[in-house]
Amino acid sequence: MSAVAELAPAVGTQAACRALGVNRATVYRHRRPRPSLAPRPRPPRALTEPERQAALEALHAPRFVDLAPAEVYATLLDEGHYLCSLRTMYRVLASAAEGRARRNQLRHVAPTPELLATRPNEVWSWDITKLLGPAKWTYYYLYVILDIFSRYVVGWMVAHQESAALAERLIAATCERQEIVPGQLTIHADRGSSMTSKPVAWLLADLGVTRTHSRPHVSNDNPFSEAQFKTLKYRPDFPTRFATYEAARIFCHAFFRWYNTEHRHGGIGLLTPAMVHYGQAEAVRARRADVLAAAYGAHPERFVRRPPQVPMLPPAVWINPPNPADGGAALPSPPSASPAEPLGASRIDPDEGGAISISPRNPVPRPSLTSLPTRRDTKCEPSVSQSR
Repeated sequence: MSAVAELAPAVGTQAACRALGVNRATVYRHRRPRPSLAPRPRPPRALTEPERQAALEALHAPRFVDLAPAEVYATLLDEGHYLCSLRTMYRVLASAAEGRARRNQLRHVAPTPELLATRPNEVWSWDITKLLGPAKWTYYYLYVILDIFSRYVVGWMVAHQESAALAERLIAATCERQEIVPGQLTIHADRGSSMTSKPVAWLLADLGVTRTHSRPHVSNDNPFSEAQFKTLKYRPDFPTRFATYEAARIFCHAFFRWYNTEHRHGGIGLLTPAMVHYGQAEAVRARRADVLAAAYGAHPERFVRRPPQVPMLPPAVWINPPNPADGGAALPSPPSASPAEPLGASRIDPDEGGAISISPRNPVPRPSLTSLPTRRDTKCEPSVSQSR
């Protein structure tokens, strides 16, 4: 309307409305003075102001301050007092902006998982994602276990279904391959049916592994697994659909080999997950420092503020770090310059977290540590195979 008002004195109301695409009736209606509305009369049955104040003071009384209006109303009736109706009590509270819950009750809040990893094989994160199959509503399920300190995929599996028994088999085999001892590891996951199942809980209890779960309806309590799935699905060669189960397994085998041994991860000082997981980070960083020092010695004028620095490897990785201002523990200081003790073999095996394919058509008994293979090149039961 303001544009019409500015243009109308120059070209007229009709031309201005035609140019701006505005109905003339609307313009005339806005120009018409609006009659002032008479104040609404006070209903004869309404409480007087002293009566409203008395009801509000009764609701603010120390013995009623944490009771619902219905309880206050009933208690006053039992004592022989009637101030107003129950609905009027709610209206009085609403007019004073006090219409929220007044009951003294316990609020159940899920604890925030606060997990700290200062070395590999201390905290793992695992999750399951869907891979589109050859037709609509068909999927393959990718199970991935990730070490949050090194970002190393220690175990993965492609299956035809999401099953607690399959997850139990994968976790048991991965713990065996990584030589996990009781009390060493914490495994974090969201609240999916496989993650919270009793078979998985019993297995972790038998292995001496602590388990934690994300808070209900909180999407960022399992960030490392979600970020790894994004890296997988945003690869240029990630297909729209997988024609067969074998095609999905072949693609994941190549991807995780690249991810563990070739991908320079920004969260771990541009090192590969295998370098960090197997204790080779300090040696690689030392070689990088020598290269940067040589480059600075050859052309110091190209580095204005300071010599080039090797990207730092974080000394600790958190899931939900505590806030010291809220009374949480202080963040750990960086470790000493001595390299970490390598875990397992000193070499980097690109398939250390190798594929474990399980066919859902075959029965999957609950595994035990004694039934798992003791040699890495030994095949398991017919339904379980480790690819190299």
